[in-house]
Amino acid sequence: MVTKTSSRSAAKSATQAGTKPKAAPGSRPRPIAATALITGASSGIGEALARCFAASGHDLILVARSADKLKALADELAGRHGVKAQVAAADLTQTHAVENLAAMLSRKGVEINVLVNCAGVLEQGAFAGMDPARHQQMIDLNITALTAMLAAFVPGMVETVAARGGKGRILNVASIAAFQPIPMLATYAASKAYVLSLSESLSEELRDSGVTVTALCPGITATSMVAKAVGANGKLDKIPAFMIANVNDVAQAGIDALMRGDAICVPGTINQIGMIASRSAPKWMVRRIGGMFGRNAL
Repeated sequence: MVTKTSSRSAAKSATQAGTKPKAAPGSRPRPIAATALITGASSGIGEALARCFAASGHDLILVARSADKLKALADELAGRHGVKAQVAAADLTQTHAVENLAAMLSRKGVEINVLVNCAGVLEQGAFAGMDPARHQQMIDLNITALTAMLAAFVPGMVETVAARGGKGRILNVASIAAFQPIPMLATYAASKAYVLSLSESLSEELRDSGVTVTALCPGITATSMVAKAVGANGKLDKIPAFMIANVNDVAQAGIDALMRGDAICVPGTINQIGMIASRSAPKWMVRRIGGMFGRNAL
């Protein structure tokens, strides 16, 4: 389901409807309007990213399962910033969901030059004690759906940049957990390691294409997903406040890194130190430290 809320001007609406101005003889076609597609946009980091993009003048395609939350956010951002916001309610783990989303946007002539893969789920607990369906849910959304989104939209972004110039930008939301194994978060950490590895590979693969890829790797962030985890495990409530990042700060750091074309963004000094340590320390030490954290804090 897709709904529209607002547009900036009649001229812009005509362009997005497919009535593109003719270029002068011998000139290059004008770059497309800035449009960001954001998955997981109904809450948390995804919502904060949507707010940042709207404030910078980007039109929006907001994707998540909750149509009501998306519509309320789209109406608010369109009214506040004068951008065009469209809502696509979809469960990306369902068969053909990504394919259908891409086909719908293609039929409407919507061209994406910013793709943000933020949809994800976190489950914490002992691997052996967790229901198999919960492991599969993390794999389906954090890995399979993200990969499908990239496969569906990256080729078109590369072609558009080649034909019209400008830049294509991709932001994949991973986690600081991507840098080390974490007992009690085993499947989640592994899924985010996949996101980080894929993002780094694509960043290099697309280096000369005009499309950049950035992996945003936040630490613990004040979101509803983390609040849910705290509710399920009282130990998490003992994490010092200085280790919990503000969601808006994380989103802005991600966008700043995206616009610079950085391959990796780790917001926060403590998280950056942890990332460097995990990449330089012996593997056995990283496992031991992760084990102590997992057993004592999770």
